[in-house]
Amino acid sequence: MAVERKFVSEGVRKVRVERHLGHELKRAGYGGMDLIRTPLGTQVTIFAEKPGIVIGKGGKVVRTLTQDLATTYGVESPQIEVQQVDNPNLNAQIMAERLASALERGWYFRKAGSSTIRRIMESGALGCEVVISGKLTGARGRVQKFTEGYIKHSGDPVNTLVEKGYAVAVKKLGVIGVQVRLIPPGALLPDHFEVTAEVTKKQRNMAHITRISDNDEEEIPDFEDFAHDDQEEFMEEE
Repeated sequence: MAVERKFVSEGVRKVRVERHLGHELKRAGYGGMDLIRTPLGTQVTIFAEKPGIVIGKGGKVVRTLTQDLATTYGVESPQIEVQQVDNPNLNAQIMAERLASALERGWYFRKAGSSTIRRIMESGALGCEVVISGKLTGARGRVQKFTEGYIKHSGDPVNTLVEKGYAVAVKKLGVIGVQVRLIPPGALLPDHFEVTAEVTKKQRNMAHITRISDNDEEEIPDFEDFAHDDQEEFMEEE
């Protein structure tokens, strides 16, 4: 197999595994997964809001998922690890699923999108963008975008800093797609800079002289006093 075909096949497999886990672990608050190749097999890390549902009673759900990944999707020796999401409001996939669920329950799309943006920004995110597309108000499809804070759309930060989540809401008029993109707090952006005050040598010398004059008991005469004394001595010599 050519190198190009190998990378394409691995990418397709990862997308299929992601879709399968999102469908099976929807009730557990599925928040994404990491798939890493190791010498012992494939390490699959699942992030979820409720890890107990992912593990199941006696580990039944984990064993079923492991068997499905190995037989159906061809993952080599899968080893599943479950981690709990510390703050669900900063997980793009979880927020996308919540938004889609709100739309299915009949929430107005503007209220649902604004509420999602507000919850994410109140949790400390640097920026957030929510895109809702589909038949929102009638038979004609449209796209509504909500943005707040700072968000990147191009360059390397899109792949390294921006977290993306996607979900689908099924309604009577049709399917509504939901996309959530956010930058978590503490992310160091490449265009970030800080302005610091630099003290010059002249300023340090002036500060040193000021400290000496403040600590000295005698008052330092100014230049006019020196000029006046020199003039009196000159007059006396004449």
